Amino acid sequence: MTKSLFMVIATGILLSLVACGEKKKSTDIITQRVETVKPQGPERMQEYNDTRDVAWIGKQYKVIVHRQPGDSLAMVKDETGQKFVDNIISVSVLRADGTKFFSRNFTKSDFLSYLDDDYSKTGILEGLVFDKAEGDFLEFAASVSHPHTDEYIPLVVKLSRMGQVTIQRDTQMDTTGDTPQQEESSEEI
Repeated sequence: MTKSLFMVIATGILLSLVACGEKKKSTDIITQRVETVKPQGPERMQEYNDTRDVAWIGKQYKVIVHRQPGDSLAMVKDETGQKFVDNIISVSVLRADGTKFFSRNFTKSDFLSYLDDDYSKTGILEGLVFDKAEGDFLEFAASVSHPHTDEYIPLVVKLSRMGQVTIQRDTQMDTTGDTPQQEESSEEI
């Protein structure tokens, strides 16, 4: 009887081993589903205001820069189809008595001759800020950028004491704050 009990136990163990050894082969491939980002409504930058008192050509002036989204301007799209509202930046220069010496609204179209096709189509006028008063000019730094990136075209806008505006592409990185900029062809507008 012990022999037959031993045979039954051995047969059970053997059947268990054979049953466990036959694993199902699966042809299923498990991956994560990549969700494509669906564009939201048009994105817009915050309004920006900056007012500075500036000593220039022996007198005091107030330089006011105001950026606002330009709903009347053409929107741009990034590679995902996300739309962005371009900006309008107004620059005013007031004399000490409060009268206007200069006032103008800038849009990306003012800088198109300094942009390549990519920035012309997918860039926005991100900023225009007062830089310095030097000689007969008030100088401003401007940038046209790809939204939500660090990629931009740097520009220099100069306002002469006669109220004339010239624009040029900024070809030199100003890392120290007092490095002179190299001149590149500029256009009076």
